[in-house]
Amino acid sequence: MEHISEQAAISRRDYIFAITVIGLFFFIFGFVTWLNSILIPFLRTACELNDFQAYFVATAFYISYFVMALPMTPILKRTGFRNGMSVGLWIMAAGCLVFIPAALTRTFGLFLTGLFVMGTGLTLLQTASNPYITIIGPRESAAKRISIMGIANKFAGAIAPIILASIILHDADVLDSQLAQATDNMTRAAILDEMAHRVIVPYIVMAAILVILGLIIKLVHLPEVDTEAEDEHVGEGGVRSGIWQYPHLILGVVALFFYVGVEVIAGDTIIRYGQSLGISMTSAKYYTSLTMVGMILGYTLGIIFIPRYLSQANALKICTLLGVIFSLGAIFTPPDITITIPFADLVSFQPLHLVLPVTVLFVALLGFANALVWPAIWPLALAGLGRHTKLASAMLIMAIAGGAILPLVYGRLAVAFSTQAAYWICVPSYLIIVYYAFIGHKAGLRK
Repeated sequence: MEHISEQAAISRRDYIFAITVIGLFFFIFGFVTWLNSILIPFLRTACELNDFQAYFVATAFYISYFVMALPMTPILKRTGFRNGMSVGLWIMAAGCLVFIPAALTRTFGLFLTGLFVMGTGLTLLQTASNPYITIIGPRESAAKRISIMGIANKFAGAIAPIILASIILHDADVLDSQLAQATDNMTRAAILDEMAHRVIVPYIVMAAILVILGLIIKLVHLPEVDTEAEDEHVGEGGVRSGIWQYPHLILGVVALFFYVGVEVIAGDTIIRYGQSLGISMTSAKYYTSLTMVGMILGYTLGIIFIPRYLSQANALKICTLLGVIFSLGAIFTPPDITITIPFADLVSFQPLHLVLPVTVLFVALLGFANALVWPAIWPLALAGLGRHTKLASAMLIMAIAGGAILPLVYGRLAVAFSTQAAYWICVPSYLIIVYYAFIGHKAGLRK
């Protein structure tokens, strides 16, 4: 690990400890982020929204990355890595607490405010954690380390919607029947109020856990990584004077924007998509978990094959092409073709048999296609940035705004056409990432 010794002679013990701590944070990222896949159908019913309005859940959460990434950079420089993580966790806790008045008043705008605040805290955590995990070890194996983080992230993402659904949507079919039979507005409002109140306890528990974790982080030791001096020599021509002189970074930001958009679409729309095809919540609530399992499988293959058998660039090429293929499969497969698959509940581990339309299966397979895109783009985009690494990382974090915009476009297309036709938004998005995988990541790099 020559890269570590060059910076601060980080011991192997410190290195393993740092990876473990960051893995915990990626678990938190995944748990909080993929709760949105249940919140979307939940708030669609509780706040009486259409599909387009419901996807503002993703918009409020992910737009915070765009708005807050650059302001978080000077905060991170002032607080340092460890204190910055604590602050990020406490901001997330504050966002969780906003869900209390939101649920009591059943006000969609307050729910969106809470999601924005939670996203702000995650922005600070991600701005610190992603470059840290990228440069704490050898650059050529960065995708492998990010893949390990991805497994923690997506395992949390697999169990989070199931846990929340078991609390707030355990009787979803009964609620739908009660709402259909409600004969007056007061009865309907009472049912919806009771439904909305179900999120209060889970989000209070999450807030308490986040506050405690923030306190713990202030007490632990994490090795520092000098990103100011990082890679001053890389590029064989020195570090350039301005961030805009790195076209491979700018194109990487664009690619990451579209990647996050399609990743969020694959995870956050799949439950509602299944519902729209007539699948009950009994089966549909597991669909996001299928997407996450696909991503975990992809990350595992990345750990095995990168960089020994497969370069980060070639992994990106394979994944992006699969994304195009699976998107077309989701669009063109007739929705009445279904299969039943054995599945184990990721919380209770009870065996299940899920009813799964094949078109929904293709959406879940997008998780596998997406797995190595994020791990590959980060090191490719940050190559040779030197003292610009922190600003470049903030720009890449801002690209997470793709998760705010593209699901909203999906929702608009779903209302205008159908939930299946709306997946056409994924095809040009993947083609843009294909361009970066084959050509864009080399733009402007000196030979």
